Amino acid sequence: MEPNIIPGGCHSDERGILFYNNSFNASQIKRFYLIENIDTTFIRAWQGHRVEQRWFSAIHGSFKIKLVAINNWEIPSKKVEIITYILDSEKLDILHVPNGYVSSIQALSVGSRLLVLADYGSNEISDEFRFPFDYFN
Repeated sequence: MEPNIIPGGCHSDERGILFYNNSFNASQIKRFYLIENIDTTFIRAWQGHRVEQRWFSAIHGSFKIKLVAINNWEIPSKKVEIITYILDSEKLDILHVPNGYVSSIQALSVGSRLLVLADYGSNEISDEFRFPFDYFN
């Protein structure tokens, strides 16, 4: 399965703005959390999951999210395609990251907040993999 954007939308009228994502099916979600990086130069890289999936949505500001498909969890190839997405809170787009990927997350504006949804509960399985910041660069 490939990562994909589930597009959101918005409606505005005299009452204000309604942001929505009617295409997102949240039935697999077991938990969620928010990420707010310390500043725009800090990059959370590279962390991911062999089994778990994640869904990301910028709820304030914007983020650059880079993804790498892991071909070998013990010693992944360093020569891989890096897929880049930009998420902005002006849309309620949701980036689906299927299992088998690691991510790099960078806030593009100060105070940005990223909603992260997961399909496993905290400590339900041991499935967190981390690689050095410069491993895939």
